Amino acid sequence: MTSQSHPAPKYYVLKERLRALASEGDPGTLMPTERALAAEYGTSRTTVRQAIAELVAEGVLDRIQGHGTFVAHNRPTYVRQLTSFSEDAEAQGLRSSSRLIGISTVPAEGEAALRLNVEPGTALTRVERVRLINEEPLAHETALLSGELPGLADALDRTGSLYAALQESYGVRITDAEDTVQTRLAGPEDVRLLGLEMGFPLLVIQRLGFAGGRPAEWTYSVFRGDRFLFQARRHRD
Repeated sequence: MTSQSHPAPKYYVLKERLRALASEGDPGTLMPTERALAAEYGTSRTTVRQAIAELVAEGVLDRIQGHGTFVAHNRPTYVRQLTSFSEDAEAQGLRSSSRLIGISTVPAEGEAALRLNVEPGTALTRVERVRLINEEPLAHETALLSGELPGLADALDRTGSLYAALQESYGVRITDAEDTVQTRLAGPEDVRLLGLEMGFPLLVIQRLGFAGGRPAEWTYSVFRGDRFLFQARRHRD
């Protein structure tokens, strides 16, 4: 009995053709319009739109509302080891920066108290930032840190790195970490902070950082799925 082959969906065939077309262009090259592609390949604009949407999600293309679709720049690789966002970017020759949304003192409650192993109501320092690579928003990050950390805004401004600020100004050195990775789709806040479209694929990473064996940092980061490649390396004796 022979197996029957099934033709690939029209959008998928077009998607692979567009992938090949993008590979021939330089980053930032403007792609043909949906109308032009539909006419050239004899298909509907709905099929073209689906093919482009998947290539945008995979980081092959960029789509800017009102401007068109472009060949994407190389996807930054962010290695989640015991390094900070800034250190990871620097190691890859990328220019990182942050837009500080706010620093505040909040009471530990719910999952935060559990993760950081503190009593409910214990003071925590909350740091919310948008992280950028080459001036482009890459992630929305909210960190909860054990204790009150007066002067943290100045320390962050001086060092540019949360881990460096913690070590230099407060003697807190993150030596171990546990990362949990999930996926979800962009909602209104992600659209506002990261300049995305509703439903855009995101990568969510929750990190529990330890200093001297005790939980010291719980960070919830939401990354653009088309600008982020997760890599991990572990050693086991």
